[in-house]
Amino acid sequence: WDDLVRVIATARILMPRAKIRLSAGRLHMTDTLQAFCFLSGANSIFLGDRLLTTPNAPSDQDFALLERLGLQSVRESREQNTNPS
Repeated sequence: WDDLVRVIATARILMPRAKIRLSAGRLHMTDTLQAFCFLSGANSIFLGDRLLTTPNAPSDQDFALLERLGLQSVRESREQNTNPS
């Protein structure tokens, strides 16, 4: 898994404004590996239970992971910016 993290980190260095998205295959990744991917530069995931023909984690699992990592979805971030408390 260290190769995956290195590729993501390299992509982030070479393309600092790019969306580096984790997608198919996340069902086979541990939460720890996904966390390392985010820490190394990934900044996007596909949500939902299906990704084309590949099963994906349920959205509630993804949101729980994002919350544990202290991350927000774009929608949540936009809602907070438009509705200040």
